[in-house]
Amino acid sequence: MIDSASPEVGLQPFLHTRVICLAAPSFALSATDGQLRGTGVDGFYDQDRRLLHTLRVLVNGQEPEPVDHGQQGPREAVFRAMCRQPGDPTSAPWLLVTRERAVRRPGSRESGDVVRLHNVNSQEARFTLSVVAATDLADVATVKAGAPVDDVSCEQVEGVARGVRWLCPWDKSRVLLRAEALTTSADGRTAPADGRTAPADGRTAPAGGLPKPEILLDREHPGRAEFRWQLCLQPDEEWSVRLLLQGKTTTVAGYPVPPRLGVPWQTPEVTGHERMAALLKRGLADLEALRLAERSSAGGEREDQFVAAGCPWFLGLFGRDSIWAARMMLPLGTDLARGTLWTLARRQGERHDAFTEEAPGRILHELRPAETRHGDGMVLPARYYGSVDATPLFVVLLHEAWKWGLPEGELRLLLPHARAAMEWVEGAMGDDHLIRYGKGRANGLLHQGWKDSPDAVRDAEGRHIEPPVALCEVQGYAYQAAMAYSDLLTTLGDGGGQVERWQERARQLRAAFHRSFWITEPEGRRYPAIAVDAEGRPVSGLTSNMGHLLNSGILLDDEERRQVAEALVSEELRTPWGIRTRSAQLPGFNPFSYHGGSVWAHDSAIAVHGLATAGFAAEAAALIDGMLDAAAHFDHQLPELYAAYPSARFGRPAPFPPSCRPQAWAAASATLLCSAMLGLEADVPRRRLTVRPIAPSLMGLNSPYSVRGLRLGAHTVDVRVDTHGGTEVLGIDGKHWHIAAPVPCTT
Repeated sequence: MIDSASPEVGLQPFLHTRVICLAAPSFALSATDGQLRGTGVDGFYDQDRRLLHTLRVLVNGQEPEPVDHGQQGPREAVFRAMCRQPGDPTSAPWLLVTRERAVRRPGSRESGDVVRLHNVNSQEARFTLSVVAATDLADVATVKAGAPVDDVSCEQVEGVARGVRWLCPWDKSRVLLRAEALTTSADGRTAPADGRTAPADGRTAPAGGLPKPEILLDREHPGRAEFRWQLCLQPDEEWSVRLLLQGKTTTVAGYPVPPRLGVPWQTPEVTGHERMAALLKRGLADLEALRLAERSSAGGEREDQFVAAGCPWFLGLFGRDSIWAARMMLPLGTDLARGTLWTLARRQGERHDAFTEEAPGRILHELRPAETRHGDGMVLPARYYGSVDATPLFVVLLHEAWKWGLPEGELRLLLPHARAAMEWVEGAMGDDHLIRYGKGRANGLLHQGWKDSPDAVRDAEGRHIEPPVALCEVQGYAYQAAMAYSDLLTTLGDGGGQVERWQERARQLRAAFHRSFWITEPEGRRYPAIAVDAEGRPVSGLTSNMGHLLNSGILLDDEERRQVAEALVSEELRTPWGIRTRSAQLPGFNPFSYHGGSVWAHDSAIAVHGLATAGFAAEAAALIDGMLDAAAHFDHQLPELYAAYPSARFGRPAPFPPSCRPQAWAAASATLLCSAMLGLEADVPRRRLTVRPIAPSLMGLNSPYSVRGLRLGAHTVDVRVDTHGGTEVLGIDGKHWHIAAPVPCTT
């Protein structure tokens, strides 16, 4: 069988046709028939290392014919296939093959497949079952680059269940694959055939007994092994084998681990809006699978959880991505924010290092199990700090978490880290009061904002703009961080003269932004540039970055917010399914470009939330509707990014083939869209809650909707919205809280 998704050497593998099972830091990818053929991205992985790239099931030397597949949540998938006899005029199968895949977190149960065989013929069936396995133990960056890697040699091991072991020649990583025959009880349950946990009676077994496999090692391909069974099944008889995978990979010291505890958020329930409910359910399931943790040095049962950025390329701690996901999830509780903040705070920069780009106070960009070498010559250390926005966003998250109910004790412990972060922000500001990044080392990241591809910053003529660069959204983050930090200092009475200092810094930054970023076109339209270049000139051309400004506070007045809103929903940027990253009318636009015309879920959700907060309810509602429509085309799972053609010839969004799935801030966008729909603004320390919901009629709904199970400090809050937009808030009372919300309609 030819796998059309297998790329040529040197090309990034596509993911949009892959079946992905995930329980971070482990995952598996395959074609829709479940076979792993040693091509492309397919394989079982753990800690950014591929444990197996080949796991083929063969019957009499041939692959079964695929029938269908389905997923049972993020971790499990089922693949169904059949075997037919050549020349049979009925084309009916004689053998049904079911393959059940489960990915488990290390330390719990083992990942692997269960292969179930069912003789549906009226005659006895004698045949050979083979499972072929191999690995290259490649790191995920090498796989992403499409670079070839030699297979690792293997050896046979004996034990309760026979197996094959691969030992990495360049580090201490190793992989063990075992085969464990199963018996079937009368009620259909399976158990190991050695009787360790099997039921006492009611077993069925093939007429040939419960054979151990013959293991064959390929002399021509020393890394390839074959498990082989000679089976005989009577009519309607079944036989099963479990393929168990164990891997131990080499990582940097102190690398995060799988979580032991449950999810650090409250699970809400949406009624009256089925598409929003479906998106939220899928998003939270994906975030659950993306969780990683760090054991608290304080001891006890506490652990600090965060969500990894995305599967498969970024399955680890990424400062910007993990912070944004935690920000989006604040209406469901502050524990994810707390865990994210502490995990990043422990790795906050302390010294200057040219290779890692570490600096005192700087927040980490990404943490990998080992140094990664990318196919374009880029080399990134295991701990890399090349991000201009993660540091101010750290302070913004701390402030917003406090507003949503983070205990003051946690806030005081984290405040020194916020202070160090703000000192880095101040140091990154130039004489013109704008925060910039310059050219880092030649084999590091060129651009250090969220649009970090080499062609991410281009002007209206399509020219590439190279650092030093001041990005528009980063000025918004820095302004918001300065105001947030001064608010924290004021509230805690810990400011001294620092409150005035940071308020003055914020005023200077706001004035500099107003002076440097606004572009006025000949026809009178005004919009903020994506960036200011090294000479202080605004970079022309409409981009989505301006959507991040609406909630930052850096815009001066309602008129500037209106101008940003109009630009975002113009025909140049708006699609039926979200906001384009770059105007479709500019040179260099490409709907399948990573940052030059595609639609990013988190980027569009941030714009939607900003529009709703700024009072543009109709525009926000239309975009919510479009994003929910996009999600429906992707089985209610918003991918990292997707493509929208600039015409109506193709009536649905197209997959961006290499896109992570799931991806943290795309999954968390479901919560942000729900928050935008309700118009939530919390201030737990001052006992204030603002609710400005979008009326059902603006979203095409004919009945009320409600969201139950929001988290506001120690309180569980329900919000009900009637058909006119009137609101009822349950869980807190107006006697002890100031609740600003539209009055429910009484007629």
